[in-house]
Amino acid sequence: MNRFLRIILFLLLITTPALAIEEKVLLPENTPFDETSINLDAMLDDNQETITDNTEENFYDFKHFKDPINKEDSLFSKINSSLHGEAIRTDRSHYLLKDVLTFDYDKGPIDRIQFFGKYRGNMNFNFQNQGSYSSDYDIGSIDVGMIGEFNHFKETDFKLQFKLTPVSDLTFFQQLISDAYIVNKNIPHHQIIIGNSRNQVGVEGGMNSSFVPFVMRSQIARTFGNTRAFGARVTGKYSLIDYSLAANSSDRFFKEFFPGAEFTGWVNFKPLGLTKGKYGKLVLGTGVSTGRNQNSYTVGGAYVSYTYKKFFINGEYSRANGYNGRYTSSNNAQGFYTTIGYSVTPKLQVVGRFDWFDPNMDKSGDTRKEYSAGINYYLIGQGLKIMLN
Repeated sequence: MNRFLRIILFLLLITTPALAIEEKVLLPENTPFDETSINLDAMLDDNQETITDNTEENFYDFKHFKDPINKEDSLFSKINSSLHGEAIRTDRSHYLLKDVLTFDYDKGPIDRIQFFGKYRGNMNFNFQNQGSYSSDYDIGSIDVGMIGEFNHFKETDFKLQFKLTPVSDLTFFQQLISDAYIVNKNIPHHQIIIGNSRNQVGVEGGMNSSFVPFVMRSQIARTFGNTRAFGARVTGKYSLIDYSLAANSSDRFFKEFFPGAEFTGWVNFKPLGLTKGKYGKLVLGTGVSTGRNQNSYTVGGAYVSYTYKKFFINGEYSRANGYNGRYTSSNNAQGFYTTIGYSVTPKLQVVGRFDWFDPNMDKSGDTRKEYSAGINYYLIGQGLKIMLN
């Protein structure tokens, strides 16, 4: 009966918007933390990084996958504890019902497996100059998946994620598999990822949608990036530098077997990385994605961000000589955005953005400007939040 209830709960979770949380709990004495997560008093640092890129998120997820889980309380006690957890940080993902949906095995090829789900919906209100009004509701994402660790392969994990969101210009199976990869962590400070994973084309273009501070990504991110690619990737994380280097197929959404090769690399320098957050966090990044898919393409970019306590500001510029995002194009294009944000309380964040984009540099009069202002309210951290833009 206990296993039956867990299966029913997993099915119900697919329709709920809450899943990522850091709860206000007492942690076991042997719980591991990154050195940058601990301040000089050996306490957890409450200085949120705010902007979490793909490399940081991957390292955090798989490093803390083996953290102790609650095996003693009843199923409903675990659910009640998760739903009443108080979020401390909003820049890190813990799964809301991790204790319920995590299974350990003594025998077999898998040591631990954790199921998860994600739902995101957007309500849009449109006001026209003539006084007309319309509204519509979009399903942003419906994802289900699993993270696991192999039993007989040391420091080797895997992730499998399915996207159930309907998309008009893709077949069901082209859209279905989003993440399907194996991660090896034998080399200190590194991860080797083989399979289909998120491509680091720019910072926001390679960011998990949960951490984008707006409902929509910037124009360069949604045009050049926000894709996944099949290949091999090496990521490294140190106090002063992070990097991601990938050799991929240039295919997107499993449309072709191998239309061409692609290299994607991104490096973040962190000049204040040894100060443990005393002067804030400064990130200087640059990278390139180049390959061939129907046409040759090269996308280069630069990024800068600064975070100090409750305040953050960033800016990113990209220029493309052809690009291979959701759609391929031979256009020369460029764009820039800058974002500013402030956490009024641990749950309430205000953000603003200016976004400029030129989709075809060989054509005049087609530049696009977007001005965005928003309020993010974190009901239970990243597990359940409301965004108003």
